[in-house]
Amino acid sequence: MPQVPQTFFDALAVRTWCGLALRALGRAREEIDAINVYPVADGDTGTNLYLTMESAAAAVEAVFDGHGTLAEQKPPLADAARAMAHGALIGARGNSGTILAQLLRGMAQVLAADGETAHTDGEGLRLALRRAADSARHAVAHPVEGTVLSVASAAADAADDTGGDCGTVARTAYEGACAALAALVETFTGEVPVFTALEAHARVAADETHTRVEDVFASHASDASDASGAPEGTPCEGGPAFEVIYLLEADDSAVTRLRERLDALGDSLVVVGGDGLWNVHVHVDDAGAAVEAGVEAGRPYRIRITHFGLGDVHTTGAERPPRERAQRAVVAVVPGEGLAGLYGEAGATTVLARPGEPPASGELVAAVRRAHAREVVLLPNDAELRHTAAAAAEQARAEGIRVALIPTRSAVQGIAALAVHEPERRFDEDVVSMTSAAGATRYAEVAVAERQSWTMAGICQAGDVLGLVDGDVAVIGADVTATARAVLDRMLAAGGELVTLVLGDEAPVSVADILEIHVRESYLAVDTVVYRGGRQGALLLIGVE
Repeated sequence: MPQVPQTFFDALAVRTWCGLALRALGRAREEIDAINVYPVADGDTGTNLYLTMESAAAAVEAVFDGHGTLAEQKPPLADAARAMAHGALIGARGNSGTILAQLLRGMAQVLAADGETAHTDGEGLRLALRRAADSARHAVAHPVEGTVLSVASAAADAADDTGGDCGTVARTAYEGACAALAALVETFTGEVPVFTALEAHARVAADETHTRVEDVFASHASDASDASGAPEGTPCEGGPAFEVIYLLEADDSAVTRLRERLDALGDSLVVVGGDGLWNVHVHVDDAGAAVEAGVEAGRPYRIRITHFGLGDVHTTGAERPPRERAQRAVVAVVPGEGLAGLYGEAGATTVLARPGEPPASGELVAAVRRAHAREVVLLPNDAELRHTAAAAAEQARAEGIRVALIPTRSAVQGIAALAVHEPERRFDEDVVSMTSAAGATRYAEVAVAERQSWTMAGICQAGDVLGLVDGDVAVIGADVTATARAVLDRMLAAGGELVTLVLGDEAPVSVADILEIHVRESYLAVDTVVYRGGRQGALLLIGVE
C-alpha cells in the first residue's frame, strides 16, 4: 500500500520512516554486504545497518505501545526521536551501524529540542539533517570521503539550499545523496524512488571530489598483500587484527581521554552517544588494551571482540577459509554478565539482555549464525521474548539451520535445560529432554517496585520489595531477605530437590547465605546452588526443580 504523504515531521513520521528504512535495508542487506569493501571487506555492512535500524525501530514501537492505540494518544515527537536514537545507540553493530546511530542521534537532538512540540516543519528537518551529518563526522576519529559520511553531508548540503515543507526538503536531500534517504522520501511523499543499493554506491563513488571507496580499499589491500607472510597473531599492514565494540557508561571528560588513547591503539575509531552512555568501536591489535581503556573511562558492557585473523580479507586481501560447522549448539538470552559467563562455560552462545533493553530478532539471528552449527537450540529465557525468538528461529530455518525453540521463561529454566543438554544424542531427544527439564523448573524473582501498581497480591508502592512466582506478584514486602524467604517457602511447599539462586549486583551480600541456611534447616534433601548474575535487573532469581 502506498505511504500517505504528509508535510510535517511528527512521531508518526518517525515511526513510519524507521519501518520503511528497516524494510528497505532488509531487501538490500545482501546487496550491500556484497559491495562492502571499506574499512574492512568483511561483507557485513548491510547486516550491521539492518540490525542497528531494527533496534531503533523496536525502541520507537515501544514508545507507541506505551501511549495506547488511539490516534490522539500518539507520543510527542521528542519521545519518538529520542527512542529512535537510543535504540540505535544500544543496538549499533559494526563501524557502519555505529555511524548510523550517531546520524540518528544528531537528528534527534534537533527534533527533540522542544520536548512539548507535536511536530516540526521543513526547516526543522533541514536543521536535523545538518546536525546528523556534522555529528557523525565529528564522531569518527579520521573521516574518509567516499563513505556514508559523504552521503550524509551531500544530503545536508542539498537541504541547506532549499525551503518548503518536509516533503520538499526530503526530496532535495534525496537528490543530493541518491538512495541514502530513499526511505525518508517515501515517508513524506508516499512515492518510492526506483533505485538500488548498487546504483547508489556507483553514484557516490563517481563524485570526482571524493576519494572512491574502491581506491581506498585497493591501497589497503596492496599494503596487506605485502605483509601477508606475517605469522598468525602479529599485526599486518593491512590493518589491526581485532574489532572491539562495547557500550560505555562514562562522563564526557573521560570519553575525550578515551578517544585519544584508542586512537593511538588502532584505527576505524568511532565513539558515538552522549549524556553518560556511549557506543565505542575500534580496530586494534591489542583487544585487551582497548577494553582496559574503557574500564579506565567508566563501565564498559556488551563487549564484543571479533578476531579478523590470518587469511581474513582485512589482513591479507584474500577470502576467509571456510570453517567447519559444529553439529549442534545452544543459543541463550541472558540478563547479566555473570550468567553470560556461566552459560558460556557450558558451551552456549549468549545474547546479553540489559534491563529495559530486550534484544531484537536480528540479534538472535546473528547469534545463531555466530554459533555456526547445523542444529541450534534457542533459549529466550523471557516470556516477553517468545515472539521475537520465534521470528528469529523462522529466519534461521530459512537459511538452512535446524532450530528448536524451547520457550524458557527465566534464566533459571535455561540453566536447568542446559544442565541436561547432550550434543551426542539425537536432536529430537535432546530437545525433549531440555524442554522437560525447563518445564519442571518453577521460577521466581525478587525485585523492587518502581511505582504504585495493582498486583495479584494487592497494591504495591514504589520501593516495595516484590516476590514474583511464575511471572505473577505473590508477595509484597519491605525487606529483600524476608520476601525472598517467603517466596522460597511458597515454591518448596509443592516439593523440590534443587534450589538455584542467581544474585544481582544490588542484592544484599548476606541474602544467599541466609537463604541457603534456611533451605538446609527447613527442607530435607534439598540442595542449593548460588550464582552471581551481575547487573541483571532483578535482585534475585530463584529456580526450584
